[in-house]
Amino acid sequence: MQQTKEITIYDLAKALNISPATVSRGLKDHPAISHATKKRIQDMAREMGYRSNNFASNLRRQKTNTIGVMVHELNSSFITSVLSGIEKVTTAADYDIIIAHSSEDYKKEVANASNLFHKRVDGLITSLAYNTENLDHFEPFIQKGIPLIFFDRVEPQYPGAKVVIDNMKAGYDVTSHLIQQGCKRIVHIAGSLKRNVYADRLKGYRKALEKNKLAFDESMVIENDLSEVACVEAAKKILQMKPRPDAVFACNDFAAVVIMQALTEQGIRVPQDIAFAGFNNDTIARLSIPKLTTVNYPGIQMGEIAASHLMSHLNGESNIMQTSTVIIKSELIIRDSSLRKK
Repeated sequence: MQQTKEITIYDLAKALNISPATVSRGLKDHPAISHATKKRIQDMAREMGYRSNNFASNLRRQKTNTIGVMVHELNSSFITSVLSGIEKVTTAADYDIIIAHSSEDYKKEVANASNLFHKRVDGLITSLAYNTENLDHFEPFIQKGIPLIFFDRVEPQYPGAKVVIDNMKAGYDVTSHLIQQGCKRIVHIAGSLKRNVYADRLKGYRKALEKNKLAFDESMVIENDLSEVACVEAAKKILQMKPRPDAVFACNDFAAVVIMQALTEQGIRVPQDIAFAGFNNDTIARLSIPKLTTVNYPGIQMGEIAASHLMSHLNGESNIMQTSTVIIKSELIIRDSSLRKK
């Protein structure tokens, strides 16, 4: 099939018998062009199927009005809410976003970073993949002066602003709550301890045990990839522990619910035999039976703050490469899965 030729301002000028400069100004609603002429130009543009070439125009200005957003997954209500917050701010500032996701894979994250760099994004907002080994793939952005903002999963020592919650405090609060319910043998399901979020939640767990004079036992920490298969295996391991644990604190809600369901099928009562708590306040936490105690992760606020900082930098109002870390407040939500003391 023959490709239709792209209509240019020169084609419009020829059809209207006016100068290309007048057409250009008329399309941009320039005050020097009369209302009647603007209407003629815009009507002809619609009739001929003219599309403005924003890309070429932006390249001339060394700006694309596009923000890259790299996330580690898309099937998460937390990530969806972060994207919603980012989109709200960028749309108001007349920026588009390009979303890329790594599917928790370092190699794909590297490829996504390269792709967004070559698409000439004006800035990048990102959350690291589960198995990211180093951050060399962000060096081209730094060398070009393209601002970086990391959220949720961050590398604390790396340049660029970070937007996080206090994961250590949240882990401490969850574990303390379980201890207050009479639990003494608490299993912690951790994600990759290379990532700040999981390492800090483990630190909070350990701090709460220490504060309540309970010994830390390495065998009570199960580190896995938080997949369904891995969590079913974790449930089997919990069943084999002697003496049996009386609580599980999982570092995300999906892992908590998978393990809770697997144990329930083996006759374990929740919370009477084993109390449960998760993390993130995903939809699954409200739908599980019993409903899951969790930590509310303010995703929309996180997205808005990350995008607002980026817009402020792009507008010359701040330098985010000198900004350290923004910590936003999270909240423990207590539900039936952990309430042993009514």
